[in-house]
Amino acid sequence: MTVDHFDAVVTGVGLVTPAGIGVADNIDRVWSGVSTAARTPALAGLPVDFSCAVTDFDPLRDLGRRRAARVDRVSQLGMAAARGAVADAGLDHRTWDGARVAVVVGTSFGGVASLEREHDTYREHGHDLVSPLLMVTAPVNMTAGYIAMDLGALGPNQVVSTACASGATAIGYARLLLRTGACDIAIAGGSEAALTPTGAASLAKMGALSGRRDDPARASRPFDADRDGFVAGEGAGMLVLERVEDARSRGARVRARISGFGASADGHHPSAPDPTGSGAERAIRAALDDGGVSPAEVDHVNAHGTSTPLNDVTEAGLINRVYGDRPAVTSTKGVIGHLIGAAGAVETAYTVLAVETGLVPPTANLENVDPEVDVDVVAKEQRKVRIEAAVSHSFGFGGQNAAVLVTSP
Repeated sequence: MTVDHFDAVVTGVGLVTPAGIGVADNIDRVWSGVSTAARTPALAGLPVDFSCAVTDFDPLRDLGRRRAARVDRVSQLGMAAARGAVADAGLDHRTWDGARVAVVVGTSFGGVASLEREHDTYREHGHDLVSPLLMVTAPVNMTAGYIAMDLGALGPNQVVSTACASGATAIGYARLLLRTGACDIAIAGGSEAALTPTGAASLAKMGALSGRRDDPARASRPFDADRDGFVAGEGAGMLVLERVEDARSRGARVRARISGFGASADGHHPSAPDPTGSGAERAIRAALDDGGVSPAEVDHVNAHGTSTPLNDVTEAGLINRVYGDRPAVTSTKGVIGHLIGAAGAVETAYTVLAVETGLVPPTANLENVDPEVDVDVVAKEQRKVRIEAAVSHSFGFGGQNAAVLVTSP
């Protein structure tokens, strides 16, 4: 396996997910394979009234009143994850050269909760009571902007929105910024907080969500023969990326490397994956080529694995065609649900942690593997695997695909 001289190294990981806050809490829950899905008060009365929500995050406690009070939850989660990643990297934002620090955030819906709330206010009470803050809470760019304000990160500041591939795409583009010399440090990842009644109603209506209201904890079951849809979730995941030489010069701990990235479009359907998997395959092969890694060298795949009937069979066929039966495959959506725009970032973070620890987390709720799924899916318990190279898959509505290649330090 050859290593690209432009590898970005991961020196910090920040996580605010349904599995907990920080690396340790996420490893405890995700690597134990215990689902976080539960009934959600905000969705009461809907056909699907459960989700994977972040329940132990207090924005006033964790961010302070000044930072938390006037921003949407999507930005609160993103700022907390960014703070966590910077702290994990051993960096101090009060002393760094902020002009050399980039922020790239992936999100699909942005501040949709603020938008829904103010729309309700307008309909019920008229225009006089609509908040002027809507224009600085709802737009998708604001999470990146607020992270810059919070941490003094004054370099390139960007948002990418490629549906469920957004977080992975953000990490890929942040690596490019480092590669071109546009920054020295990049905070990259995704944030999503779209557990709103309107969004949940639409997803349920289109048949994307699991209908297991009687047993939410077992609803998300990727690759299982009895799966019936995904469980919506929320959360944020951020990585601190640096050049190899910069991390070494300051004595930073390197968790893993981001060695390749690939992106593509299906050009097939607004919501259904291309049954041939050809678009996703192009993204995966591009990531492998970018990092100089052959498919036969991949030890682990963190699958998109949504728990929907179409995705899981299509993706399993794709994995088998590209990698064969060698890699240990998992989908962490069985534990944390589908975090939409943050999914790719959080799952890349989990892939980084799997490479670092040599432990692949299990796919929760996998009891009977679909006969059409002919890959080595890790289930029941975590598996010890020597991981030199791993790939995280992310596929989104609109047919937008992204793949991130993670390699050992």
